[in-house]
Amino acid sequence: MAMDNKEMIYLPLEDVESEHCALIVDKGLSKVKGITTHKVELNNHRAVITVEENDVVADTVKTIKDLGYGVTTAKKTFPVLGMSCASCANSAETSVKFEPGVVSASVNYATGKLTVEYLPNMITPEGLKKAVQVSGYDLMIEDETLQEESLEAIHEKRYQQIKFKTLWAIILSIPVFVYGMFFMNAPYADWIMWAFTTPVVFWLGRDFFVNAWKQAKHRSANMDTLVALSTGIAYLFSVFNLLFPKFWTSRGLEAHVYFEAAAVIIAFILLGKLLEEKAKGNTSTAIKKLMGLQPKTVVIISEENIEKEIAIEEIKIGDIVLVKPGEKIAVDGSVVLGESYVDESMLTGEPVPVLKSAKEKVFAGTINQKGSFRFKAEKIGKETMLAQIIKTVQDAQGSKAPVQKLVDKIAGIFVPVVIGIAILSAIAWLIFGGDNNIVRALLAAVTVLVIACPCALGLATPTAIMVGVGKGAEQGILIKDAESLELAKKVDTIILDKTGTITEGKPEVSGIQWLNDDTSKKDILWSIEKHSEHPLAEAVVRYLEDTKNLLLVNFESITGKGAKADFENETYWVGNKKLLVQNNIAIDNRLLQQAEQWSNESKTVIWFADSKQALAVLSIADKIKTTSAQAVNSLHQLGIDLYMLTGDNEATAKAIADQVGIEHYKAEMLPQDKADFVKELQAQGKTVAMVGDGINDSTALATADVSIAMGKGSDIAIDVAKMAIISSDLNKIPQAIKLSQHTVSTIKQNLFWAFIYNIIGIPIAAGVLYPINGFLLNPMIAGAAMALSSVSVVSNSLRLKWSK
Repeated sequence: MAMDNKEMIYLPLEDVESEHCALIVDKGLSKVKGITTHKVELNNHRAVITVEENDVVADTVKTIKDLGYGVTTAKKTFPVLGMSCASCANSAETSVKFEPGVVSASVNYATGKLTVEYLPNMITPEGLKKAVQVSGYDLMIEDETLQEESLEAIHEKRYQQIKFKTLWAIILSIPVFVYGMFFMNAPYADWIMWAFTTPVVFWLGRDFFVNAWKQAKHRSANMDTLVALSTGIAYLFSVFNLLFPKFWTSRGLEAHVYFEAAAVIIAFILLGKLLEEKAKGNTSTAIKKLMGLQPKTVVIISEENIEKEIAIEEIKIGDIVLVKPGEKIAVDGSVVLGESYVDESMLTGEPVPVLKSAKEKVFAGTINQKGSFRFKAEKIGKETMLAQIIKTVQDAQGSKAPVQKLVDKIAGIFVPVVIGIAILSAIAWLIFGGDNNIVRALLAAVTVLVIACPCALGLATPTAIMVGVGKGAEQGILIKDAESLELAKKVDTIILDKTGTITEGKPEVSGIQWLNDDTSKKDILWSIEKHSEHPLAEAVVRYLEDTKNLLLVNFESITGKGAKADFENETYWVGNKKLLVQNNIAIDNRLLQQAEQWSNESKTVIWFADSKQALAVLSIADKIKTTSAQAVNSLHQLGIDLYMLTGDNEATAKAIADQVGIEHYKAEMLPQDKADFVKELQAQGKTVAMVGDGINDSTALATADVSIAMGKGSDIAIDVAKMAIISSDLNKIPQAIKLSQHTVSTIKQNLFWAFIYNIIGIPIAAGVLYPINGFLLNPMIAGAAMALSSVSVVSNSLRLKWSK
């Protein structure tokens, strides 16, 4: 039974922290028989493979685990119902095995249970249940299992494990460090250090040794290899010196221990892993929130006209769905009965809800306002517009290879080179060392490995980035990943969304003119708008806030035109010009001229009239932020090209672009159009930053090289973007670019120091100076020098904090 060849399997990866690790996994995948295509997406922490047969998945998972990395899988046992013989067990097992995302499955007829290992991101217990039902049996699933086996829960568990290890490693290392540095001659100091170091190395640091061994089996090496070697050798060497000090003293040498080097290195590196894991957890929240836009249950109307609540998964194309006021729309479809305003800002970014009546399309995730209606489901599951946005965001997050991390590439070469130097220096001492050659060979090898520990190299980038990110946060710029901080300095093109980015993002009354300046009927206008369900009515209510509520009679909402009501035997109207013309209401010339001027500025015009004549005209517009024009000017001075994209109409787009001084703009853009435009600019070789605030910008944000969200925008945009500006002030963008320039130069200085230190330190540790002036480096000093190199890198990074 073959699968559809195009079926993609997504394997969530663990411990693949760097480009170097990703390359090792990718190379491993290329050797698995039955995989047709494979790639490792480091940002999404997953491998994407297409396979010919589903049984290849088990081999793939095994291969990745053999390489020393993990795949997040869930293992569960479910009771199978309705089996009557051993061959039933066989057919139930077969039906589960061929589900995409199942790693292994076996049904035991005697216990009546299915034991299954599956990828929680690809298939759920519900899906397994359906597969078993197809072959005529059933699975019993408790609700809790659905919760606990989700990918998030597994990640959270992993984060807590690393947190536990890091905490204990730090607690146990502190006494070792204090004794090793200040009280090494205290009685029993060496024994106390040994007692504290042993659990750090063999319990908390166990994974480094396990992974180094797995790497060695496949003839490759990574950071774990160096950590395992340097800490392992320092530990064993110290234990030997503690138990057999005479070996050294009889040769006129001191028996030193290096427990603190081993313990502190492990604590340091675990802390790095913890910070990394925490950052990783935050990137996937965007997708979680997008998925949360879809309601979990829907109410459908049966053929007998009965309301019935069902789970979203059970909805079928052609079902009639009821939407009540304030509810989210569950799937895409078209209205069959009733009408209401729907907030579609997640798709269009425009703040004004849109009227939906019969035959109009509605989309999953958009929010119904005050009315109620029924619609027919036309696109469900992965077909909906919302599901497409989710998929695009996911793919875009995974497709960008991070700036190839220099440090990891180097680590790949650095590790074997250092081991080579340690072995060579040991051999050289054995041959040319004269008396005590064995001792000196051993000391030289250990010293090289201790001094070359890649801590400084490993800290060079993260410390500068942590300080840069902290500095950004102080200035109201939240930076979520290192890559965007590194890339921001290269940005030469910025795309700005209009609504909520250049403008305030909510309609406000921008002008009002009364007939003959007579404002006596203000209370009536306010009272009608207070009753109205029209989205723009709220803007008028806010604008005329200090007025009293009057008792209106015969209030009536006129769909698509406005509203009317009676007060003290007079009828009053609020709405568009059509409403006035239809009811033969006279319009004064001055009011008409004012209205035309506002229309030309692409503002929305609202009329207020009694039964005879127009009493006032109001204009409503999305106001431009006070800082927008200044920010546009600053960005022009930095030599950056600016483009404005909006879902709004051509006239409004032109008016706004002219007011803030942007030459290039595009109107009536859908979410996908924005993303395509980003790709178009990238194809011309430009480094593009996208600045947006809505769900409709999330696809473009995920596609751009650098993504910046406005802090007052939608949660989704803030999650997808790699930077967020808390105050929504565009002036922060030039600041972010300057911060990026400072941070990148600090990283370069750090790498320079880390390298210089290794280039000078390793030959001295190997004993290069001995023939010249008899100098031999003591491993204890090497340990201190190693710590010092890390300290110098960290303090250089801290300098960034004080820079302006």
